[in-house]
Amino acid sequence: MSEVLTELADYAGDREPDRYADGELIESLESRVAGLLGTEAAAFMPSGTMGQQAALRVWADETGMDTVALHPQTHLEQNELRALWELHHLRPLFLTEENRQPTVADLAEIPEPIGTAVLELPLRLAGHVLPSWDELTAFCAAVRERDASLHFDGARLWESAPHLGHSLPEIVALADSVYISFYKSLGGISGAALAGPQAFVDTARRWRHRHGGTLITQFPALLSAHRALDEVLPRIPVYVEHARAIATALGTLNHVRIYPDPPHTNAFRIYFESNHDALREAALAHADEYKVWTWSKFWPAEVPGWSLAELTVGEATMEWRPEQVAAFVVELLDRAKPGATD
Repeated sequence: MSEVLTELADYAGDREPDRYADGELIESLESRVAGLLGTEAAAFMPSGTMGQQAALRVWADETGMDTVALHPQTHLEQNELRALWELHHLRPLFLTEENRQPTVADLAEIPEPIGTAVLELPLRLAGHVLPSWDELTAFCAAVRERDASLHFDGARLWESAPHLGHSLPEIVALADSVYISFYKSLGGISGAALAGPQAFVDTARRWRHRHGGTLITQFPALLSAHRALDEVLPRIPVYVEHARAIATALGTLNHVRIYPDPPHTNAFRIYFESNHDALREAALAHADEYKVWTWSKFWPAEVPGWSLAELTVGEATMEWRPEQVAAFVVELLDRAKPGATD
């Protein structure tokens, strides 16, 4: 961490810290995000959890309805301790239980009025999956027909453009608001942003303050976000391309399956015909021997006897050729075989 802070100090130059969300550093970052996404404005948020609560609170007040249509695998439902329902008393309407993006047909199955619909792009817990462009535009049009607001959970939106075949502004223009992360894809220290119409952003800033998010300074996080936009964002299409090449190499192996195939983003699932505990022990032994760590966790897969892990391609993975990753997986499976370490 000291190395990261030293590099940020050099990057900072003579820029002044922000103070209570005011100053050139935060204002220029918000302006950059709005420009990249093609929106009227953007607001920095200390966390995505806070930002999404602010966004859906604004739209609930705007529409006068407390219902939120979303997939149960979204971050809002799975990773935020039910903050929207507990703190803001909004009501979830689940679009589908299936391991895929919601569709127009799913939306039509909800009979009651919808205040806001949420799409997570990509849907991480389903395998970093995205809809096609036609599916996305059809879903967005169907939301409009219901007179509902539409919010994109775009924590990983940056890497979605290659699969959708359209620019970030074209994607974001389909929704009323969007949340993006500065660390999940870009590798910043922390922080997020909400983007959308000026009136929406102005009101979201008030909710940020109500949530305790107008901190005295966010200096390191803001600097790292600026740096990430400079250095990492231009590289994301290359990460997506490399992820697809790695997936192609892994897809030739026995006892391995890739999902989705090809990957929609720079992250995808790998299914192994092996026990997850054995794989974890094999990965630890491999890391201890080679000083290389790839997966933080293995989960039991839906099919008995199979396990799964996620692979996310970033700058470190770019040093590995697809055939090297495939060889690593073969060795991992060999180490995980019963009796292999006896």
